[in-house]
Amino acid sequence: MNESTDSLLGRWVAGPRSKWVTLLVWIVLAALLSVMWPAVNSQEINNAPNLSEDLPSVQAELVSKEQFPNAAGIPALLVWHRNGGLTDQDLQNIQKLNETYSNEPMKEQTFIPPVHQMPIQALKAQLSEDQSTLVTSIFFSLNADTDILKENLESVKEKTLQQFTADPFEAERLSNDLSLRITGPVGIQVDATALFKNADFTLLLTTVLLVLVLLLVIYRSPILALIPLIGVGFAYGVLSPILGMMAKQGWITVDAQAISIMTVLLFGAGTDYCLFIVARFRQLLTTERDKSRALLIAIKSSTGAIAMSGFTVVLSLLALLFAEYGSYKRFAIPFSLSIFIMGIASLTLVPALLAIIGRASFYPFVPRTPEMIRERAVKKGKPIPKPKSDDQLGSKLGGFVVRKPWTIVLVTIIILGGLAGFSSQVKFTYDILSSFPADMPSREGFSTIGEKFTPGDLAPVKVMVDTKGKTVPLAENLAKLPYVDSVTKAEAGKVNAQIIAVDVKLKTNPYSMEAMDHIPDMTEAARQSLASAGLAESERQVWIGGQTATQHDTEVTGNRDNKVIIPIVIVLISILLLAYLRSVTAMVYLMGTVILSFFSALGLGWLVLHNWMGVEAISGSIPLYSFVFLVALGEDYNIFMISSIWQKRKTMPLKQAIREGVGQTSSVITSAGLILAGTFAVLATLPIQVLVQFGTITAIGVLLDTFIVRPYLVPAITVLLGRKAFWPGKYTPIAEQDPFTKASSK
Repeated sequence: MNESTDSLLGRWVAGPRSKWVTLLVWIVLAALLSVMWPAVNSQEINNAPNLSEDLPSVQAELVSKEQFPNAAGIPALLVWHRNGGLTDQDLQNIQKLNETYSNEPMKEQTFIPPVHQMPIQALKAQLSEDQSTLVTSIFFSLNADTDILKENLESVKEKTLQQFTADPFEAERLSNDLSLRITGPVGIQVDATALFKNADFTLLLTTVLLVLVLLLVIYRSPILALIPLIGVGFAYGVLSPILGMMAKQGWITVDAQAISIMTVLLFGAGTDYCLFIVARFRQLLTTERDKSRALLIAIKSSTGAIAMSGFTVVLSLLALLFAEYGSYKRFAIPFSLSIFIMGIASLTLVPALLAIIGRASFYPFVPRTPEMIRERAVKKGKPIPKPKSDDQLGSKLGGFVVRKPWTIVLVTIIILGGLAGFSSQVKFTYDILSSFPADMPSREGFSTIGEKFTPGDLAPVKVMVDTKGKTVPLAENLAKLPYVDSVTKAEAGKVNAQIIAVDVKLKTNPYSMEAMDHIPDMTEAARQSLASAGLAESERQVWIGGQTATQHDTEVTGNRDNKVIIPIVIVLISILLLAYLRSVTAMVYLMGTVILSFFSALGLGWLVLHNWMGVEAISGSIPLYSFVFLVALGEDYNIFMISSIWQKRKTMPLKQAIREGVGQTSSVITSAGLILAGTFAVLATLPIQVLVQFGTITAIGVLLDTFIVRPYLVPAITVLLGRKAFWPGKYTPIAEQDPFTKASSK
């Protein structure tokens, strides 16, 4: 075999004997690692901190635990409601249930307020203003395991059904029937854990089925549809125990959300990389009789683009290590490692499978050379069929781009620019609870508290100051703020009595952006209180804690990460493009198009989420997640297509190279884009809003890249730039080359 068309990698992984060795190595590796190390799912930690210890809200939490410890523990809030008012019988039954757990405490139960010892009239004083709602509580140990808390809540449900004639858990939240919802930290923790556990299985099953169906529809071959899935399956079989071991050793932290997105990324991007080789192999089988030769050529011609594409995504995802927000940083290693291992699988295992199965991989529509088709027809005594072109649509598309570049550039920029304009209208939220389904019991309970009591009751803001022994009018000054509903009496610290604290109830929802914006103002008001007591600037120590303060720090940290990570991703990808293409011009317009595509996806995604799905605000983390994925994955398709153009322009005029490059890559990139967008769209079927929003925006971005940026905008810009697209590299048009020396541009 000619060394120029041979592939050293191909002979190593897909030769007559090496193909079986490659398959065996993957089987042994996946089996061995699965036995040696735990699966990543078993090492989930879903309550890992997201904020660094030096942030104000985290410091306030530490001071609060030291000076104002809650010996009771963490509460499960039982929210009882009946339209028209709770009856005396309701209250008596609630007291009996309370007495049950006072006499027979559950595991890790630390305290239960003696509601059962209160006279009915005293209990009625704790009802909401319209007498319809009562909140009781049960406290558990701060270190109680989620599984134990879940068992305890199941016990509460069981005892409640025994105490009441009707099931209050099944009653509508705001109805004439007695309803009960368990919320608070315990209720939210249990509900969220169950939600993610159910989502993991649903996501995996739905993703596998979707990829399988799309491959069957696109390639109409059951065998070929399974090959990428086998590759992804083995990659996951190797990846899961590696991540599990790293998590067990404490090197990384993984949570359910990261695993969910990682699964989608593995199936979507992994299948794409497989298809890049599969499509090239299929194309070569129509011109090469020797299937082994065709495969080796396919491996050689695809390896560079696949490796470059994978390396681009890996480095982009590793940029998340520079984040300060914990959730971002926790994503870096699992995501980048998944792409790295999948890239190896697509360059080794998938070629080995194709070598083993050969042309039968595409059964029943087996690709053959014209000679083989004639021989087959003659042997069967049938008429010789006319040759069919698989890329007729792609060829027409390439021809259209070459003929109408200005029209295409203007139209696509107007469309994408118009959509990008809507990105300025996006509203954000940092309320974690809003990410959960509206009908989740703990969220329904929180909604009832917010509607029937003062909104600030949901999550008071704790303000603490060090008085240095002076009389500080903290409560009085905070109560004067127009957005404050009430302030509790100052409480002295348990360790240092000079530190005092008050709980501030806001007039607005403490989870809202409006409430978050009040945190700096409240901090300044507390400092002014210390100043009025005669404390110098250096002596004015203020700590503000609570959920509102935490969300404020989350926003500040997120904004910082956006300013740091987005430029890093842009620089890293730009350097890789420059090294691969050796063209400053190409690097600039390739980066520019994917950035434009990102803002277009954000704008269109907001229109879909806000106007169609009724989303009032998206999670503040969505822009960074979407940017990293869309810019990295968008460049994947650009790299694969532009690589084809760059190779072809060495042997033909540039316009012909563009026309044929677009035609050759059109079908495979379209197929890959549909699969990648489909897998991200699967996230939109889950009951977790942050994943719905991320999946929707990312899927839209992939589709914009697949059907507008890659087939039209990028090649049209290349046509208009001509030889300038290769600057500062030299490009000599093929028509001007010396036919005797066959000099080609470098």
